[in-house]
Amino acid sequence: MKTPTIKINGRCIGSNEPPYIIAELSANHNGNIETAKAIIREAKLAGADAVKLQTYTADTITLKSDGPDFQIRGGLWDGRTLYDLYREAHMPWDWHRPLFEFARSLDITIFSSPFDKTAIDLLEDLNTPAYKIASFEAIDLPLIRYAASTGKPLIISTGMADAEEISEAISAAQEGGCTELAILHCVSGYPAPAADYNLHTISDMRKRFGLVTGLSDHTLDNTTAITSVALGASIIEKHVTLDRNNGGPDDSFSLQPAELAALCRDTKTAWSALGSIDYGRKSSEVGNVQFRRSLYFVKALKAGSVITEDCIRSVRPGFGASPKMLDRILGCTVTRDVLINTPVLLDELDFG
Repeated sequence: MKTPTIKINGRCIGSNEPPYIIAELSANHNGNIETAKAIIREAKLAGADAVKLQTYTADTITLKSDGPDFQIRGGLWDGRTLYDLYREAHMPWDWHRPLFEFARSLDITIFSSPFDKTAIDLLEDLNTPAYKIASFEAIDLPLIRYAASTGKPLIISTGMADAEEISEAISAAQEGGCTELAILHCVSGYPAPAADYNLHTISDMRKRFGLVTGLSDHTLDNTTAITSVALGASIIEKHVTLDRNNGGPDDSFSLQPAELAALCRDTKTAWSALGSIDYGRKSSEVGNVQFRRSLYFVKALKAGSVITEDCIRSVRPGFGASPKMLDRILGCTVTRDVLINTPVLLDELDFG
């Protein structure tokens, strides 16, 4: 079966390629466009493939209400209204063009998560190379269809979605015209404990849906993301900040630049280590073959002498006959004089 791939901005993404690392900027700009630019710069320096924005306003994502339905209870944002949280966290729309231009000047891919049709229209005007549908929007099938209708590659995060809802989101994307689709296993907790991730789900998603599959990771370190590569994750998305202690809405569960650099390095190492099924001798082993065990004479023998058990031993190094030949060699005679501590050589034996 053909291995599924997608391509974003010329970069092929799939199981036969190194993991595609997305640095999620989210709300970590903390209201300062220069902070946003600094995060993009650090993402490039760390080796990320892409940086991702979020395109919404408080009015495009929720309603201005302090009613009980719109109050956040518990968790990281306890006591806030949805409107106030998103008003603080959103990225002004007039920042998008300068940030897209800045990322392109650094040669790092930039795209965004749209949260309504007007956001898609804005991003189309900026010629975004791809779209990411956030987990909370994965059930908004009209939004998915509209994003898919652009013909751009589409990544759908699946936090909170069950298998049926994931299938519906995939169908909506494909019905909308998307031909390059990826899905991300995700746990929509902020932060999320590693034990909630059940990473074996990634392997099942790959088989069940037949798409490029990755991980949107909200744990506090890189262990979960690196492990996911061994189970087939081709895309890794992590929130990134300049300083986890900056006090912004998403700072506390985001990677700092050095941690992002480690993620880029270590996921690629993990992918490289997977390789292919290969029982052959590896290049790094060649020089050590000589140190395997082999048969050596532990007594000096005259030509014509019979080889008995007390004459030879299996020892290191490996210049003599293989130890598996021991039973055949016992009872043979030597065809020349042999010295103690010399290798047993098959062409110097008479097997009768």
